[in-house]
Amino acid sequence: MTDERQYIIDDMTIKESWRLFKIMAEFVDGFEKLGDLYPAIAIFGSARMKSTDPIYTKAETIARLLARKGYNIITGGGPGIMEAANKGGAEGGTHSIGLNIELPFEQRPNEFADVQMSFQYFFVRKVMLIKYSVAYIIMPGGFGTLDEMYEAVTLIQTKKIRPFPVILVESDYWRGMIDWIKGEMIPRGIVTPEDLDIMQVIDDPEEIVHTIQRIVLI
Repeated sequence: MTDERQYIIDDMTIKESWRLFKIMAEFVDGFEKLGDLYPAIAIFGSARMKSTDPIYTKAETIARLLARKGYNIITGGGPGIMEAANKGGAEGGTHSIGLNIELPFEQRPNEFADVQMSFQYFFVRKVMLIKYSVAYIIMPGGFGTLDEMYEAVTLIQTKKIRPFPVILVESDYWRGMIDWIKGEMIPRGIVTPEDLDIMQVIDDPEEIVHTIQRIVLI
């Protein structure tokens, strides 16, 4: 091994070691700031959703109703559905929490979160969302929304976390995915019909609130 290659390897090792301290710092900061904000309801959805879209309005309504029942609202802290949920939470009178992720585009903190944090690492933010949420509400969204949803479903399915409500909103949007699970995954034995029960599809804001209240007592 040449001296130059050994130097590169040593430099990479040092940088990776320092990165561990950055990761630990994000965990510690999250635990300290969010520990007193339990229970919270996490609301996910597209960052690209405009405020004129009815789905934006519905996310705002759901968050407001939940906040009035005493639940804090927690989101990814960005625009679109996250903004709508943080706005509804603030209007409902509880803590509105935004856990922003540092991205080169699209993600900017919204103005409605009274508790704001910024994360460099997606996986640290995911731990915070799972740890301090008692339910997930999944509005229409893209890959990031699907990632958060399936992360929770997988952890519940494998019994790595306590079961909690995972509610999908806008049945027209999710119908294709649910039909695919029923038509492809379940017949192949890849998942069981009981696994599908982890998720519920509910469109009415009042029914969503009643469902969560029935399962999650505060």
